[in-house]
Amino acid sequence: MADLTRRAALALGALTVARVTTGRAFADAPKTAWDFSFTRIDESGPLDFAAFKGRVLVVANTASFCMYTYQYEGLERLQAGLEGRGLTVIGVPSQDFGQESDSNGKVKKFCDATFGVKFPMTTILHVVGPQAAPFYAWVKATRGWEPKWNFNKVLIGRDGSIKGTFGATDEPQGTVLSQAIEAELARAAV
Repeated sequence: MADLTRRAALALGALTVARVTTGRAFADAPKTAWDFSFTRIDESGPLDFAAFKGRVLVVANTASFCMYTYQYEGLERLQAGLEGRGLTVIGVPSQDFGQESDSNGKVKKFCDATFGVKFPMTTILHVVGPQAAPFYAWVKATRGWEPKWNFNKVLIGRDGSIKGTFGATDEPQGTVLSQAIEAELARAAV
């Protein structure tokens, strides 16, 4: 009986430690998109999402050699057309699907020269799997979603929460994404 009591006490102690550790980890976990920071594609400094607080974000994982690469043009039109109303597009180049250049400089040069991209872009990052950038790990933990291909999009509301996830076939000016963006832009800034 003493052995059973001892094992129960040890199990209870382990459960308490696990609960405290989990609680601490959970308390420190990112709560909104504003908790994330990246490095700019030109490596000139941080691309801190907190700087966009109160804006609506479309975060798209991108690639230079994909059948959807033409969407850079649509993403740039979104940025130019809706920036004044509170939208920011952010591009996240990724080699996860084997269709991106091997350097940030090449990606930036391609995007500038081919599509005149002016919206902010990050350095080349992982967007899926165990090496996914913290933002994408947060999206997966929060929504159970990760990009299935290039040019998937995450819509972040003015409050920093995830408002929707969209696939590559959801065009930047397509009805589905446009309606979701308009709904978020209509909300008052927080």
